[in-house]
Amino acid sequence: MLPLSTRPFLSASILAALLVAPLSVSSAWADSQAATRLIDVQAHAEQQVIPDKASLSARLWERTPAIAQRDDTQANPEALAKARTRLEERAANLIQQIEAAGLSRDAITAGSLNVQPEIIYEPSSKDSQQDTPMARTRIERPFKLEITNLDQLPTLLDALTEAGVNSLDGVTYDLQDRDAASDATLKMALERARHKAELMSDTLGVNLGAVNSISEQQVPNYQPRMMAMASDVMEKSGGGAEYRPGTITLESTVNVRWEISE
Repeated sequence: MLPLSTRPFLSASILAALLVAPLSVSSAWADSQAATRLIDVQAHAEQQVIPDKASLSARLWERTPAIAQRDDTQANPEALAKARTRLEERAANLIQQIEAAGLSRDAITAGSLNVQPEIIYEPSSKDSQQDTPMARTRIERPFKLEITNLDQLPTLLDALTEAGVNSLDGVTYDLQDRDAASDATLKMALERARHKAELMSDTLGVNLGAVNSISEQQVPNYQPRMMAMASDVMEKSGGGAEYRPGTITLESTVNVRWEISE
C-alpha cells in the first residue's frame, strides 16, 4: 500500500490528466474540421427521349354455349374441344396475317391458353323479375408483338383488326437500349453538379479540390409510355392515320461533395 502522504499527489495528477484530455480531443476535432472544408452540391437532370420500340398486346377468345347453371354444372368436354379448335384456327390465321404485314415470327409471342368459367343472367320471362343464371366457359389466348420499326404499327393494327381480335389491349412504347439512355441522363446530372460546384467556387473565390463523395439520390426514373397510341387523321393522306408515340421522360438526381483546397 502507498504511503498516505503520496495519495493527494496522485489524485491531483489524475484530475489534471482528465481535465487536459477532453481539451486535446476537442482541439484535434476542431483542427480536422478546419482542415477539411467542403462544398456540397445537388444536381438534377432530365431529358425527353423519343421511343424506338413498341409492344402491342391483343387477345383472342372463344366461348362454349351457355347452359342453365346447377350445382353440378361442369364444362361440356365436347363443347370445350370445339371452342378450342375454333380458337386455334383463328390464332393460326392471326399469325399469318401479322407475318404478311411484315413482322417476323420471332417477334410474335402467343401466350398460354386461359380457361375461365363465366356466369351470365338471362330473363326467365317477360313477367318474371328473376333472372336465370347461365354458365359457359371462355377459352382465351393472348398475343404480344414486339415492334422495332414503328412505321409498321399502322399496318399491324390493320392486320389485327382484319384477323378479328376480340380485344386490342393497347400499345406500350419503349426504348431498345434503355441502359444507354439512363447512363446519358446520369452523366448529364454529374456534369450539372460539376458546373454548379465550379460556379460556386469561382464566385466565392475558393479553389475546388478533389471529390470527397458521390451519391445517387434518385435512380434514373424510367417508365415505358403505356397506352400512348394516338392517331390523327391527316388531311390529304388518303385516309391514313399518323401514330405519334410522344416522348419518354428520364430523370436523375445526384449529390456530390468536393473538398476546398488551399
